[in-house]
Amino acid sequence: MDLSPIWLVVAGLALLLGGGELLVRGAVRLANSLGVSPLVIGLTVVSFGTSAPELAVGVAAARAGNGALALGNVLGSNICNVLLVLGMSAVVAPLLVARRVVRFEVPLVVAVSALTLLMAANGQLSPIEGAVLVLIVIAYTGWLWRSATTEGQGEVVPEAARGGRWLATIAILAGLVLLVAGARQLVAGASALAAALGVADEVIGLTIVAVGTSLPEVVASLVATARGQRDIAVGNVLGSNIFNLTAILGPTVVAGGGIAVPSGLLTFDFVVALAVAAACLPVFYTGHRIDRWEGLLFLVYYVVYVVYLVFDATGHAALQGLRDALVYFALPLTAVTLLLAASRAFGRARYRTYNR
Repeated sequence: MDLSPIWLVVAGLALLLGGGELLVRGAVRLANSLGVSPLVIGLTVVSFGTSAPELAVGVAAARAGNGALALGNVLGSNICNVLLVLGMSAVVAPLLVARRVVRFEVPLVVAVSALTLLMAANGQLSPIEGAVLVLIVIAYTGWLWRSATTEGQGEVVPEAARGGRWLATIAILAGLVLLVAGARQLVAGASALAAALGVADEVIGLTIVAVGTSLPEVVASLVATARGQRDIAVGNVLGSNIFNLTAILGPTVVAGGGIAVPSGLLTFDFVVALAVAAACLPVFYTGHRIDRWEGLLFLVYYVVYVVYLVFDATGHAALQGLRDALVYFALPLTAVTLLLAASRAFGRARYRTYNR
C-alpha cells in the first residue's frame, strides 16, 4: 500500500496543531495589547481569518458559474461550526458563554440566517441582496470594535504590550497560513486514502472535503479550549457563522452576478442551518455555558447530518427511515429537552433576582 497519503495526513495534522497554537497565542497577545477582551478578537480577527478558505472557495466557484457549490459550502460550514466545532470543544471542557453573546451574537446569527433564507426563497440570490449582506457585516464589525474600545477606555495598556502588536499580528498570520496549509494536506491525504480503500467520490466530497474547509475553525477552537481561552473558542464559531453569511456569501453573490439556489439546499440545508443557529439560544442560555452533555448532543446530530447526506447522495434504502426518526422522534424530543432546560434556567435567574 502506498504510504504517501498517510504521510500527507500526518503532515496536515502537524501543521494544523502548530497553526492553531500560533493563532491562539497571537490572538490572546493582540487582545492584551489592544486592551479588549479575547471574545472580541475571537469574534473578529480569528473568525474572519479561519473563514478565509470559505471566501476563496466561494468567489472562485461563483466566478466559475458554480454558485450552488459556494452556497452549500457556507451552509455546510455553519452547520459544522456549531455541531462539530462547539460540540468537540464542549466535550473537551464545558464552555462558558458571555452574557453579551446570548443577548446579541446568537440572535444576530439567527436573524441573518432567517434573512438569507427569506432572500433565497424565490430560488435566487441577487447582487443587491449580496450587497445587503456585506453592509450588515460592515455595520456589525464597526459596532463591535466601537463598543470594545469604549468598554476598554480607562484601561492602561502596558507599553510592552503595545509594542507586541506586530509580533501578535505576525503570529496570527503565520498561524492562519499553517492552518490553511494543514487543512489542504489533510484533505488531500484523507481523500487519497479513502479512494484507495474504495470509498465513493460523493461520500468523500460530503465528508472529508466538507469538513476540510472547517478544519481551521475546529483546530483553533480546540486549541483555545485546551489553553483555557474559551471566549476565543465560542467567539470563533459565532463570528465565523456571521462572517460566512455576510462577508463570505455577500461578496460571492456579488462576484457571481447573483447565484441560483437549488431546491435541495433551500428545503434542507438552509432549514438545518437556521435550526442549528436557533438551537444555540436555549443551549447557551442554560447557565450561560455549554456542558459536556450538550456538546455530545451536538456531535451526535452532526454525525446524523453527515449520515443523512451520504444516504441521500447514494440513494440508500435507509434514508426514509432516518428521515422519519428525525422528524417524528429525535428532533421533537431534543427541542422539548432544551426548552425545559432553558425554562428552568430562566426560573432560577428570576428567583435569584427577586430574592436579592
